[in-house]
Amino acid sequence: MDLVLILGVLAAFFVVIGFGQPLADRLRLPFTVLLAMLGILIGFGAGWALRTEVTDTLDPVARSILDFPVSSQVFLYVFLPTLLFQVALMLNLRRMLDDWVPILVMAVVAVVVATFFIGGALWPLAGQPLLVCLLVGAIVATTDPSAVVGIFRDIGAPRRLSRLVEGESLLNDAAAIALFVLFAGLLLPGAQEPGVTVLLGTFATQLGLGAVAGFVVARIAVAAMDPLGGHRMAQASISIALPYVTFIVAEQVLQVSGVVAVVAAGMTLALNAPARMPPQHWGFLRDIWEALAHWAGALIFLFAAILVPRLLDGVTWEDVGLVAVVVAAALAARAVILYGLLPLLGLMRLSPPISGGYRFVILWGGLRGAVTLALALAVTESRTVPPDAQRLVAVLATGFTLFTLLVQGTTLRWVIRWLGIDRLPRIEAALQHQVVAVALQTVREEVAETARRHDLPREIVRSEAKSFAERLDRAVSEAEKAQEILDRDRLTLGLVTLAGRERELILEGFRDRIISAWLVERMLSDAARLIERTRAGGRGAYRSTARANIAYGRSFAMARWLHRWLRISRPMAALVGARFEVLLTTRMILRDLGDFVDTKILRIHGRRVTDLLHEVLSRRADEVDREISGLRLQYPGFAEQLERAFLRRLALRLEEREIEISHDDGLIGADLFNSLMRDMRQRRAAMQTRPTLDLSLQKREMVARFPLFAGLSPRQQRRLARSLVTIYAEPGEVLLQRGEPVRAVFFIASGAVERDIAGHTRQIGSGEMFGEIALLAGHRNRRGRVRAITHCTLLRLDEARFLKLCQRLPELRAAVIASASAQGQDAGSVIARIEGQAEAATGAAPATGPTRHDDAPEAESPTATAREPEPPRETGDEPTADTAADHAAAQPPATEDEPTEPERQAASR
Repeated sequence: MDLVLILGVLAAFFVVIGFGQPLADRLRLPFTVLLAMLGILIGFGAGWALRTEVTDTLDPVARSILDFPVSSQVFLYVFLPTLLFQVALMLNLRRMLDDWVPILVMAVVAVVVATFFIGGALWPLAGQPLLVCLLVGAIVATTDPSAVVGIFRDIGAPRRLSRLVEGESLLNDAAAIALFVLFAGLLLPGAQEPGVTVLLGTFATQLGLGAVAGFVVARIAVAAMDPLGGHRMAQASISIALPYVTFIVAEQVLQVSGVVAVVAAGMTLALNAPARMPPQHWGFLRDIWEALAHWAGALIFLFAAILVPRLLDGVTWEDVGLVAVVVAAALAARAVILYGLLPLLGLMRLSPPISGGYRFVILWGGLRGAVTLALALAVTESRTVPPDAQRLVAVLATGFTLFTLLVQGTTLRWVIRWLGIDRLPRIEAALQHQVVAVALQTVREEVAETARRHDLPREIVRSEAKSFAERLDRAVSEAEKAQEILDRDRLTLGLVTLAGRERELILEGFRDRIISAWLVERMLSDAARLIERTRAGGRGAYRSTARANIAYGRSFAMARWLHRWLRISRPMAALVGARFEVLLTTRMILRDLGDFVDTKILRIHGRRVTDLLHEVLSRRADEVDREISGLRLQYPGFAEQLERAFLRRLALRLEEREIEISHDDGLIGADLFNSLMRDMRQRRAAMQTRPTLDLSLQKREMVARFPLFAGLSPRQQRRLARSLVTIYAEPGEVLLQRGEPVRAVFFIASGAVERDIAGHTRQIGSGEMFGEIALLAGHRNRRGRVRAITHCTLLRLDEARFLKLCQRLPELRAAVIASASAQGQDAGSVIARIEGQAEAATGAAPATGPTRHDDAPEAESPTATAREPEPPRETGDEPTADTAADHAAAQPPATEDEPTEPERQAASR
């Protein structure tokens, strides 16, 4: 075909796309449905122009349209990776993880169910083998969510619902194409039909290996983008190459699912790239992909719709009946998932509750689109599929797609209006009137001030004020009818507004480079979760979700296990550092929210609701401050490093703004401006590294600050630090239970604990210890209990090392004697016990006892622990008297002090 004709046809298609979107809005039709209609009209019109004898003038144009070089390979290798990659890039992946169970069910399970429902319904009627019928089922099982998602956004449907539909479509394309490839391969001459187990295994392997391939290729692309930090076009170019390279490598080299690989690549880039490029560059990259996906989606609908007349050539009434069978089977399969499986998942709290209206909209909105037509076209182009099977697949897939687009697509908005889910709830409608009234009052005041400042003619001001006052009076009248809203509902709406404002502040902080790149995605996901749960559950849900947002996540359990058993501290240090930064940033945002309540929400909801909002914010701020204080006690110095980094980022952003203003005002030239900006980029890149939290260093610092260990040399302190096990405790956490034998001593590095013995309580704090008296009393079971009353950092030392330290350190021995004397024991007997038990402890390994020795700030029951091997001595160390403390290395510690007989007598008195 002539290149000029190809370019002319493409230009004409872009004109159709340009005018199609506003036309679809005017006709209240989904854009994709209108494009499909226009494509079908263009296809029929071109065919008529070639057959008619009226004129031959349009024959070259018609032939260029019908013979346009587009095939199934173009659909699958050019358009499909673009669409899938863009959707994966734009999805909120952290929020999708909250709903991964229903998304997988609707994507993978629903595709499998639809494939077998449709194949089973066709098999007795179509006169074709079961494999051909299943191939038809796999082709029509995939859905196009664009129409439903667009309508959901227009009517303000819950975001979680739109996320479910988008996630379903993203993954069901992969599942449907994997099944299509599987069944198409079985139709090859000489192919043997495997069992169901082999089919499922092959299907799962295709998906799993495809995901791995996409992840690996995307990580390579992210690494390639790192050196291109100052060149946004270069980074965008790498991102454009990524989906195509991924698809080709997966399909042609590795023989796995290219669709899954592209989706995994998009998700990987979305999770890793924002932290490695400036916010403006990431926004630019997303804008490019949004435009590419818009054009690719529109072109694929036009090209596919133009092929409809060719695919439906020679259709009969028998074919129409088979299309009706496919429609009924597809709707039945989707209904089984929506009305059978999803409610069951909801009862198990694995899926969000979906109302009956929204469920029916998802059922009726399961439109099919270009992917279905592209797969049908691929079958018609295959030489290994029999001609009668090719015709059946083409007719049924095309007919079913037309039904979903022309019947379901055009009636979808009518169904939504009939169900009434496009109407605002009563409370939000009443609030809308109040917001409009307050906004108009503010506008009137500002307009009056502007007219006065510019000295406008009074006649004009009066005339405009009169017309504006009529509108204001109507708004106030409507707002007065809304006074019946309960304060509880107003409070819920106010909290939702606060959560939305919190999200905006996070974005502003990210754009101003105050909030670090690696933190913004997590905080935005937390804010979205806060909005959704508050809308559903009110104040209680707001408080519980806000508390969960600053707590340790599920990944912390694994990090704690690695640190506790394998001594791998980096994952836990990274999670603790991230939580620290989240807390500091949240505290900054909460202070800004207080001003927002007084300036914006007060005029809408009134003083009482405003006071309640201030109370909720105050409690949340107290919780954040308490967590920050606890972490400061546990990790001294780390908070200071984070706060310094925050101030440095703020100062750099302000400096950058001043330089940009000077450049815009012409005070500095382009060369100087570019030089200054290069210097700033280098300084900002150096600031992007989060301060390192070294848990072992923290423990050495705590040992050095302990007055009881002041008599040890730095080398001995380091060796002692390796012997100590750090325990982090939350307020209210029970550290030692009654009845537990004591096998260790605990030193309080920070915080305070409460000891309860026989109803008598005593609080002990930083620099003190507990467990020493019970240990010296012969390991008898405790009759008391110890619990943390603040955030605590405890250092636990086992019996043998403790007794050696008592002999070595006069300060420690004096503290033990003083504690014993305070509890009514004789000092001489205590000294004798120290010397006697030290000799016994050196000759026999102490028995294990209940203890907990994780370095994590989470509650955990005491557990039994075995003796750890003694580490090798440093080169040059000899076992002298001066190194008695050096041997305090390598055994796990134990628990709390138990009252001796004199102590129990004193307590009873």
